[in-house]
Amino acid sequence: MQEIAEGVVVSTEFRRITVGAIVTGRGIVCVDVPPYPDDAQRWQAMLLERFKQPIRAVVLTDSHRDRLPGLHWFDTATIVAHTATFYAMKALPNAFMDQMADALSMDSRERSSFVGVKLRLPRVTFDDRMTIYVEDVGVPLLAMPGPTPGNVWVHLPDQRVVFTGDSVVLNQPLVMGQAQSKAWLNSLTLLRRPRFAADVVVPGRGPVTDKDSTQAISEFLRYLRRRVQRLYRSGHPRSDIANIVPGIMAQLTCPPGDEEDVQRRLKTGLESIYDEFRLEEEQEKQR
Repeated sequence: MQEIAEGVVVSTEFRRITVGAIVTGRGIVCVDVPPYPDDAQRWQAMLLERFKQPIRAVVLTDSHRDRLPGLHWFDTATIVAHTATFYAMKALPNAFMDQMADALSMDSRERSSFVGVKLRLPRVTFDDRMTIYVEDVGVPLLAMPGPTPGNVWVHLPDQRVVFTGDSVVLNQPLVMGQAQSKAWLNSLTLLRRPRFAADVVVPGRGPVTDKDSTQAISEFLRYLRRRVQRLYRSGHPRSDIANIVPGIMAQLTCPPGDEEDVQRRLKTGLESIYDEFRLEEEQEKQR
């Protein structure tokens, strides 16, 4: 557990995602929680033991599957998320938790730890921005679409810290299965502006960083947009996205065992970008 500002802690020791917490003095607001049952329970115990305060809320930065199972262990906390995240979770099939547990588990022992884990839906949602209050301490939330339509940032201007969810991912491929690339680029541009009060950036995955590291993400997104735009303007159908995936995959460094999942997410993300260009053209024709 690393304290990055007064009352703000982060942990990168758990598998798959970076998690954090804001300690108000009257309660704790978590920013995402670890997906694996053992990790989720350990993170909860660490926070309670160190700060001797109850966990009041969990902010869910998006609806990606590895952010959902750990919520089961934070059943006394209010889950807060973007409205789009709520509907994405509500639309999940009944078998989702079993499918997710199969996908995340490395062996039968780990799989058994997921038995009984239930999906917990957000109780509080918002569309643009809101502030969570723990008594008189406010924790501001911003809707910043990009990797998903419901991506949320937790911005603490007084501490000059921002939790970006998967808008920023370091040392691994971007998570972009539901990407809205133009909005994502706009979000990162806003983050890098001097007037956006943040010196410390907490990514959705990877170590704590600064604004400068987001430039490479923007460059990669612009590269993906150029590749897809070229395909679209040449009259290729959406299905031809599959033809450019291998070349892009060759440029990525994937965690061992995640190659298939990364390729699937990349293909889905490129298809989403294709749909963006198609929608833009349709809207232009209607003007």
